[in-house]
Amino acid sequence: MRTALVQMNLAWEDWQANHARAAKLLKRAADSGADLALLPEMFATGFSMDGARIAQPPGGPTERWLQGMARGLGLHLIAGLAETGFPGGLPVNNALLVTPDGDVARYTKLHPFSFSGEDEHYAPGTKVVTWEVAGVRVTPQVCYDLRFPEPFRLAADATDAFVVIANWPERRRAHWQTLLRARAIENLCYVLGVNRVGEDGNGVSHLGDSAGISPWGETLVSAAGAETVLLVDVDPKEVAEARAKFPALRDRRPGVYSSSAETAGGRALRS
Repeated sequence: MRTALVQMNLAWEDWQANHARAAKLLKRAADSGADLALLPEMFATGFSMDGARIAQPPGGPTERWLQGMARGLGLHLIAGLAETGFPGGLPVNNALLVTPDGDVARYTKLHPFSFSGEDEHYAPGTKVVTWEVAGVRVTPQVCYDLRFPEPFRLAADATDAFVVIANWPERRRAHWQTLLRARAIENLCYVLGVNRVGEDGNGVSHLGDSAGISPWGETLVSAAGAETVLLVDVDPKEVAEARAKFPALRDRRPGVYSSSAETAGGRALRS
């Protein structure tokens, strides 16, 4: 499956402008033979905390636009969008999978970024999901989710490629680069991270550093600093072969993964 990582600048809280920007880049992706194209977290608005104003309902203008683009270009799309109309009252930070047939599936970010107050404006998701796209098992994650290995490990056996869509800031770019590779290495599968570039409405700078990582932790493609479309060929056979050659996942022992405090000579020890 040829996957296009669409690294783009985002107009602040302006979905019409972002639709126009993304359309040109998605056309490039389709012309390059992509089966799946990835757009950043909250690609229609940027990472705005004004969820009450920017969030769109299911079936809203951005979802309909994505359906039109997927159908017209023959692409599967994964794109980030703030959405409203779900139980609990608060909006949610979603990744949408849109097929060329117009079908839509959703994943809600499990870990709102409390450091920026996202948890006060967006409700967290409650489950990990995996989608089959063109014969490839794809598990989506959104930005801050990358810092938490637990959902990756939970889904690893049923995943060929983790997709991470983000608005990850320049000042923590080393964390982004390192964690993408770590998630690929520890789970022996592809990790595809697509991040925005440019400065957002809060003055936060983003360099992109979108990347495709192999099941062995090798960086297959990457780019920083400018809008671009990166192409990665994802082959489930490569995942199966890597796991057969180096079967580390078989050696997991979840039953003993617990922490306890013990005492020796009256002194507390922690391991």
